[in-house]
Amino acid sequence: MTLSLLLEATELQQHLHDQNVLIVDLCSDEQYNLGHIPGAVHVAPRELVLGEPPAPGRLPHKQQLDALFSRLGLSEHTHVVCYDDEGGGWAGRLIWTLDVIGHHSYSYLNGGIHAWRSEGLDTETEPHQAQSQPVSVTIDQSQLTSAEDIMASLDNNDFAIWDARSPGEHNGTKVLAQRGGRIPGAINCEWTSLMDPNRSLRLREDAKEILQQLGLTTDKDIVTHCQTHHRSGFTYLVAKILGYPRIRAYAGSWSDWGNRDDTPVEV
Repeated sequence: MTLSLLLEATELQQHLHDQNVLIVDLCSDEQYNLGHIPGAVHVAPRELVLGEPPAPGRLPHKQQLDALFSRLGLSEHTHVVCYDDEGGGWAGRLIWTLDVIGHHSYSYLNGGIHAWRSEGLDTETEPHQAQSQPVSVTIDQSQLTSAEDIMASLDNNDFAIWDARSPGEHNGTKVLAQRGGRIPGAINCEWTSLMDPNRSLRLREDAKEILQQLGLTTDKDIVTHCQTHHRSGFTYLVAKILGYPRIRAYAGSWSDWGNRDDTPVEV
């Protein structure tokens, strides 16, 4: 199967009934019940995170991932198409999770449910379940990034940190952990700034130019983060879509970094 990573609504419509396509809805429970893409299976965002303080956004334990992907019936032949109702944060988090378990057959619906509806395409309210099967995932440790990894790379000129948080969080005026501020040298590009509100939250067509001007260039080893690796799910996805060859995510994010006493902070 050949489906692009960035999929438009009219393209997805042609593949709704493909046997190996699994459409995953990551909207809120309420939004899913109000209307979703025909055949879409709902995954609650909380299923993608560990949920334990002080860094609730960490990768879930293997048992939790096994349960999720068993319910989804994920196999090597499954092509996952994911979307949400917020422009790509939770969809990107799922795609990062798929990378972590070594499943690289996936697409993102550009603009999510908003783009689908803007095209006048049908939705349905009937809930769907995938054909489940036992799954035991293998976690690719090379996809995971720790605070120690980042601290060891701070003086590397080929290394860049993409902070997807708000400017206030980045500059330390809005504090959501024991300490406020940013990882030294981090570049702030707030996640929603790359969504086009005039095109139903599709990815901005000039996104790559924006990142290049900020110094987030394709030749760098980039780690992206936010507070809990939800917003940075989208920025991770954007980098993948734009062809960045070395993009990783820091799942602990600022809830880990800002709640430790051994990590350097810049304001």
